[in-house]
Amino acid sequence: MGKIILTGDRPTGRLHVGHYVGSLKRRVELQNAGGFDEMFIMIADAQALTDNADNPEKVRQNIIEVALDYLACGLDPEKVTLFIQSQVPQLCELSFYYMNLVTVSRLQRNPTVKAEIQMRNFEASIPVGFFTYPISQAADITAFRATTVPVGEDQLPMLEQTKEIVRKFNSVYGDTLVEPEAQLPGNAACLRLPGIDGKAKMSKSLGNCIYLSEEPDEIQKKVFSMFTDPTHIRVDDPGKLEGNTVFTYLDAFCRQEHFAEFLPEYAGLDELKAHYQRGGLGDMKVKRFLNNVLQAELEPVRARRKEYQKDIPYVYEILKKGSEKAERAAAGTLADVKAAMRINYFDDAELIQSQVERFREE
Repeated sequence: MGKIILTGDRPTGRLHVGHYVGSLKRRVELQNAGGFDEMFIMIADAQALTDNADNPEKVRQNIIEVALDYLACGLDPEKVTLFIQSQVPQLCELSFYYMNLVTVSRLQRNPTVKAEIQMRNFEASIPVGFFTYPISQAADITAFRATTVPVGEDQLPMLEQTKEIVRKFNSVYGDTLVEPEAQLPGNAACLRLPGIDGKAKMSKSLGNCIYLSEEPDEIQKKVFSMFTDPTHIRVDDPGKLEGNTVFTYLDAFCRQEHFAEFLPEYAGLDELKAHYQRGGLGDMKVKRFLNNVLQAELEPVRARRKEYQKDIPYVYEILKKGSEKAERAAAGTLADVKAAMRINYFDDAELIQSQVERFREE
C-alpha cells in the first residue's frame, strides 16, 4: 500500500497566514521531499455549502481564490492533485453509506462539531449537512485511501471519528478501508495561530486575519495593530510573552537569518524575548521586526499569485484535470466498498449464477 496524503480547505474566502504556517507551507515541503506516492489536495466546496447554502455564490467565487493561494504558495500540479470536492460524486455516495455506521449521539459528542456549532449560533437549528460533516470528511479521506492527513490540533477529533468509521466498516464488511494517521505541524506555534486581536483562532468570519494575498501596506497596518501585553505600558516595563500575539507570530515565522537582515543587534529570538521580559524593549520595535519578517516571507507568494492571475483559464484547467484524476481514484474505492457491502449486484457474476441455479431448481 502506498503512502498517500489527503488534505484541503473550505473555499469561504482567501487563505491567510494561519493556513500558511498550519498546513500550506508543510504541504509544499512534503510535495518537494517526495516521501509520498500521492498527494490529493481538495477545495472542499461541498462542505463549505453546509453552512453557506443560502449563499452559493460566495463559495463559487472563492474556488479560484483558494486555487490561486495554493499555486502561489508553491503547490505544483505536476506533483500533487488539486481538485474540487463537488466534482467527485463518489464522495457523496460514500458519505451516505457511512451514515449508517455513526449515531447521532456520537456526532453530538464531537468537540470540533460542538465548537463550530456554537461559533455559528446553530444551537437551535443545525443544518443536517453541517451536523454530519465529520462523516463527509471521513468519505473524503477514505476515498483516496489516505494514510496521512495533515491537520491542526483542533481537527484531531474529526480524524478520530474517521478512524472509528473505518474500524466499524472493516469489522462489519471486511478489511476494505485504510485507517489514516494525523500529521501535526512540527512548530507548536503553528498548531493554532491566533488572530491579530489575540483571539484564540484566526478566522475569516472574525475578521482578524492576515491574508496571503494582501499588499505590504495592509500587512503592516495589521501587524502594527496586533494585540501584545496590555500590562506593558512603558518601554521599561517588563513584558509577558504568554498570550502576546506578536511573539506567537515570531515563533511561527521567524528564522535565524531574519535577525542578521532586520535586527542584527540580537543574536536570535531567545535574546529578543529575554530583553522584552526584563523590560527596556518597546512593542513597536518588535512589531516592526515582525512586519519585516512577514513581508520577506509573503512577498514571493504574492508575486507568484499575480502571475497566475494573468491566466485564470489555465488555473481552472488544472482543477478540472485534478478533479478527473480524483474521481478515478475515488471510483476505485467506491467499487471496493460496494463489493464489501454486497451491493455490487451487476458486477457479481457469482450472485447472478446462484440466482439462475436457484430458480432452475424451483
